[in-house]
Amino acid sequence: MFTHFVPRLFTSAEAADIVRLAEQGRQNHGGLVGGVQHHAIRRAGITWLDDQGPASWVMERIVRGIADANREAFQFDITEFRERLQVASYDESDEGHYDWHSDIGDGPIARQRKLTIVVQLSEPESYEGGALEINLGSAIQPAPRGVGSATLFASFMPHRVTPVTRGRRISLTCWCHGPRFR
Repeated sequence: MFTHFVPRLFTSAEAADIVRLAEQGRQNHGGLVGGVQHHAIRRAGITWLDDQGPASWVMERIVRGIADANREAFQFDITEFRERLQVASYDESDEGHYDWHSDIGDGPIARQRKLTIVVQLSEPESYEGGALEINLGSAIQPAPRGVGSATLFASFMPHRVTPVTRGRRISLTCWCHGPRFR
């Protein structure tokens, strides 16, 4: 199994709190692994949340959710979290999207990514388009759009966010790291 869904990892109120925390931070243009900007591939604003301080509760919930899902569905050798939490905003004003990609890259940290978790922070009726889709090889698996729901998948799985055509989609992403797959 390469995908797993958790219907309500966060409540609607908690998702709104995460959005408020992100709005207090500095938003940058989302890039590719290594920070390269390529707007034909990715158009998104991103904010990083620290796992200490006001956002520590978010990381604690993510770690618990990942531990449960990993035991139940993946059984990957996960040893650490080497990156901060990323809040991404995909807006209709620039057809926010992220074309097909995997989360494993050439960088020293990105090549150790094992498991990706994406949490839906926007109310599903607040935007159109912006679907998170995972390519399973023989089929495309859309992620649930319920606010607070989490989608977990092996970081090597191709996935994308389709262009947002109305409103704004906001999500939270975290990566788990470990030794190379064998």
